[in-house]
Amino acid sequence: MSVVSFWFLAAVHKLENLLWTDWPHDLGDQHAPWWWPLPAAVVAGLGTSLVVLRFPGRGGHVPVAGLHSGGFTKGALPGVVLAALCCLPFGVVLGPEAPLIALGGGLALLFRDLARAPATQASTTLLGAAGAAAAIATIFGSPVVAAVILMEVAGVGGPQLFAVMLPALLSSGVGAIVFTGFGHWTGLKTGSLDAGLPAPPLLDTGDVVWSLLMGLVVGAVIHYVMVAGRHTAVLVAAHPLRNIVLCALAVGGCAAAYTGITGRSPTDVALSGQLTLSQLAADPHSWPVSALIAMLAFKSVAYAISLGSLRGGPIFPALFLGAAAGVLLAPLPGFGVVPAMAAGMAASTGAALRLPVSTVVLVALVLGHTGSLPVVILAAVTAFVTAELLPEGPAVPPFRPRGAARS
Repeated sequence: MSVVSFWFLAAVHKLENLLWTDWPHDLGDQHAPWWWPLPAAVVAGLGTSLVVLRFPGRGGHVPVAGLHSGGFTKGALPGVVLAALCCLPFGVVLGPEAPLIALGGGLALLFRDLARAPATQASTTLLGAAGAAAAIATIFGSPVVAAVILMEVAGVGGPQLFAVMLPALLSSGVGAIVFTGFGHWTGLKTGSLDAGLPAPPLLDTGDVVWSLLMGLVVGAVIHYVMVAGRHTAVLVAAHPLRNIVLCALAVGGCAAAYTGITGRSPTDVALSGQLTLSQLAADPHSWPVSALIAMLAFKSVAYAISLGSLRGGPIFPALFLGAAAGVLLAPLPGFGVVPAMAAGMAASTGAALRLPVSTVVLVALVLGHTGSLPVVILAAVTAFVTAELLPEGPAVPPFRPRGAARS
């Protein structure tokens, strides 16, 4: 599963570079022109709609319904792969994690049947989860992240897990802040497992206060982006062929409008944001405030539309939107760029996924250090609670296309 997932991701990245970097350079442009996302959107819309209507499994789950750890079938694999290849390289604002989970789980069941192993409910659940974990670890580069995400997605422990883990997670963040603060203020030592590796600057009061407020505000904004995605899913279910194409064109229109207004590359808005996130983190000051605001507005709209109509995963766009919000708010008094980006990513991802433990582990992996972990925890828990308290919006409608085989 990991080998297949690797080549799948390699193919997606190769197509992205070909479509959005190599071909524009071959035409003599520094970056793709403003109109470039529109023909790409036509391919994404038509390809996805045909997969949804004609292939078993409908190309996978609607992204706004969240990540799913079950429901893998062998028959759905071609549709999942085709839908992902129609969407991810062609500018859709979604990541590859949901197709990877379905791909890994489906391949595990396929190999089981090829080996003629007994097909029981227990083996289906176990092999599906193992295959999904192997696939998703490929993109995050960490078996721990894959395991934690799938544990939370599968609901291991049920509602009691949240009842226990949420207070524990919040308390651990507060405890880390208290010990960091008192150690810094008093100069006293309590002993630790610190190996003496370089660390980011110590957090201060401003970082903590602003991170809590970011958790509240960013969490609410991303929650309503998800609600907009649910409304989009309702509209798409009423007339899939027409509305999927229109939604894809709207996503392309957001990227085109952004480039027309700012003169920057449409890839700031199009695609998952995975590559742009590294560019933003490497040089956050290269982004004018006006470009950040325009990007946040257009990418949020494109993200909401993609969530309800196309195929992919919700993680990477949420990470990027949170990081961009952090860069925008970093000039607040007492706020640093690193804790601002960390809190923004935690708040955005926590509200989008509703998986607080996975959010903390994932953001810590992205940051590459644990110095900002307290604000990550506070922002993730605040955003999660905020999203849980706000209205959910309409339910994602079940949809079975005419002429498709049952999966």
